[in-house]
This record gives sequence, C-alpha cells and structure tokens, in this order.
Amino acid sequence: MKNLISEVKPRSPAFRAGIRKGDRLLMVDGKKIQDVLDYMYYAYGDDSIFTVEHPDGTKEDFEIKKDFGQDAGIDFETYLMDNARSCANNCIFCFVDQLPKGMRDTLYFKDDDVRLSFLTGSYITLTNMSEREIQRIIDLRISPINVSIHTMNKELRCLMLGNRRAGEGIDIVRRLAANDIEMNCQIVCCPEINDGEELKYTMRELSALYPSINSVSVIPVGLTKFRNGLYPLKAFTPEHAAETLDIIVGFGDECLEKYGTRIFFASDEFFLKAGRDIPGEEYYEEYPQLENGVGLIRLMISEFSAALDACGDEVRGTPFSMATGVASAYMLSELLKMAHERHPKIDGRVYAIKNDFFGHSIDVAGLITGKDLIAQLRGRELGKRLYITNRMLKDGENVFLDDVTTDDVERELGVPVIPISGGGDALLTVMMD
Repeated sequence: MKNLISEVKPRSPAFRAGIRKGDRLLMVDGKKIQDVLDYMYYAYGDDSIFTVEHPDGTKEDFEIKKDFGQDAGIDFETYLMDNARSCANNCIFCFVDQLPKGMRDTLYFKDDDVRLSFLTGSYITLTNMSEREIQRIIDLRISPINVSIHTMNKELRCLMLGNRRAGEGIDIVRRLAANDIEMNCQIVCCPEINDGEELKYTMRELSALYPSINSVSVIPVGLTKFRNGLYPLKAFTPEHAAETLDIIVGFGDECLEKYGTRIFFASDEFFLKAGRDIPGEEYYEEYPQLENGVGLIRLMISEFSAALDACGDEVRGTPFSMATGVASAYMLSELLKMAHERHPKIDGRVYAIKNDFFGHSIDVAGLITGKDLIAQLRGRELGKRLYITNRMLKDGENVFLDDVTTDDVERELGVPVIPISGGGDALLTVMMD
C-alpha cells in the first residue's frame, strides 16, 4: 500500500507524537505526500503536522516536534513509498532485451523513474513523466538528475527509444535547463545511427545548454549474442571507434576552451576499442561520469600508484590470482607488474575471462558469469585465493548474473573467491595480503 509505515523508531519524534506501524501517511502540513521526494522535501522542516490514516480507515493529525532537517523516525514499506516506475520505451540498443531467457526476474525489470535518478543516480529518458512531475522538479529544485538523451534529433530519438513521444523529452530537457535544473546526460552511441554528424549535432545542442548540462558521457553500444529479432545494430570496429573518439575528444577540447570544462567525456571502452592510451587525470576533471565507465581505469591507476608510493614493505607473498574482463586485463597486469617490481615477494597472476555467456563483444568485468569463471579457470594455477571485482555480483549478495554463487565457484575451482570493492589502494592491499 502506498505510503504505508512499516516502522516507527522508538523515542523518535513520530513515535512520541503517537504515529505507529501500519498507519499510512497522507499529508505533511496540508501538502499531499505522493512519494519519497514529497516526503523528503516537506517532512524535514521543523515542527510539522502529519496527517495519517489508521488501519481502520480513520484519519488523524499529529503534531511532530523536531528540529529542522531531523528525521521524524518513520520507515516505509517501500523505499520510494510507491512502486518503481518501469520503462515505457522499446530502445533499439536496450541491454535488457539482449538477455537470454531463464535468468532471475529482477534482471528483466527496466526502471525509468525520476525519483531513482535523483536518489540513486540511475538514468531516465523523460518519456513517462507527467506534467506534475516535471513541474515538481522545477518547484522543488530537484537536482541533479541523470538523463539518457542519446540524440537531440527528435525524429531520431523516437526511433532509438522506440517511442513516438520520445522527441518530447528534448523539450523537457530544454525546459529544465531554462529553470536551472542541473543534468548529467549519457549518449549510447550506435554506429550509423547517432554517430558522425548526428553526434556532432547532439553535442552542439547540449553544449548550448551549459551549465545546466553539467556533463555528458558517450558510450559505445554493447551487443550480446542474444539479438535475434532485434533491431540490426553494428558493433564498433577499432577504426570506427577511433574516428568517433576523435569527434568526442575534439569537441570536448572546444568546450574546455569556451566553458572551462570539456562537458563531453568518452568512456574508457572507447579508448580500449580504438587501441588508444587512457588519458591522464586532467582529462577527467572531477570524474563526473565514473558510474558510466568514464575514468575508472585512470582513477584506479592513480590511486594504485599513490598507494604504492605510500605503503610499507610488509608483504606476505601468498600466491594469488585475479580474474577480470578482457577490457581491463592489460591494465591489471601492468599494475601487478608495478607492484612486483617494488615488492618482488608479490606473487600473482591475472586471467582475462572471455564472455562466452553474452558473447565476446562484451568484454567488461561486471558482466562475467560464474559459469565462464569456472570453465576458463578450471585447471589453471590460481594460488591460494582468487580475487574478482564485486561488480560481478548482485548488490549485497555473492551471486553472479547466471545465479551461480561464489560458493559454487570455490567448490569447482578449489580456491577461496574474494570480491574486491574500492579503488587502487584496496587493490594494492589485497596484492600485498
């Protein structure tokens, strides 16, 4: 049930006022509470009147005495106080549509919810927003939000998102920008669709909205082998990736000259596909698009180098192995080499895992499955432990995308599997044991 209270913390302002588990929050100071964004805006002032509905259907007002910014002490049945909103699009590049059948249900849910964009950083397309929600963003100054824009060509956006109303999202972007709402955007770049001149046009149009458009990541489309019946997309060749990279970097240089920031950032994957070196730290400015794979490698290298310079000499020398995607295997190997040269007792190996499950064009570590790990590492020299990135696992659980667990992998390979979280300093710590 919407806005259902699942817990009232003992001795909290709400508990002292008399609100209890099972009540349903209706209003705060006469303002209707639709979801978590309304609650966060209206309920974090000082003394307030909470209107609730009891399980028997009666309604009652409670005076909540608290300081400004203090939590009232209420938890709700769902994080959003409402159901998560699913995507209304049929994007030609959607990764979820490229999943095989038979995986866990949660992997097939496509969220497109502005509340999650603000609270968790997920990206939205703006195609299923009501006028009330658009105006609420403006009125409540909900910012920043993350927008999957892909193109500023309205007709092309309708094609790419598979939604005849997708072009209206461009008008919404302009409206939000006119009201000084900050946005971070992403462009999934598809060969012969929104690259080349279309990409140049999109970048010009978005840059004109700076500073409301804070940053834009450009990412090459990811294609699995499960595309039967889907839109005929092409993968980037090294030559085409290099041409596209030149467009992104070149326009970013122009923006840097004009605005003091490059605004547009190519993902690490573009550099790897093009066979180019990863840029230095200055290219990434303050790393505004890390979650989209922009600067992850450079940040890892920088953190690792700094940690290596600062660390002591105590190394146990326990042999280990590290499994990663093809895209990052070279980088990890180089970092291991740096550490070994400084501390010869470090004894490790890096294994690049080809993605047999999704197809070899998918080469990032986060999409490696447990079955591929087992098949490609069985019989290899793994040392006393096997390290993997925690991005391979479901959040909070030791489960891979194919529902194989780390316990399954340990049993099959005969070695402890240890997920690593954190950056370069954490990586050096596990290498030194």
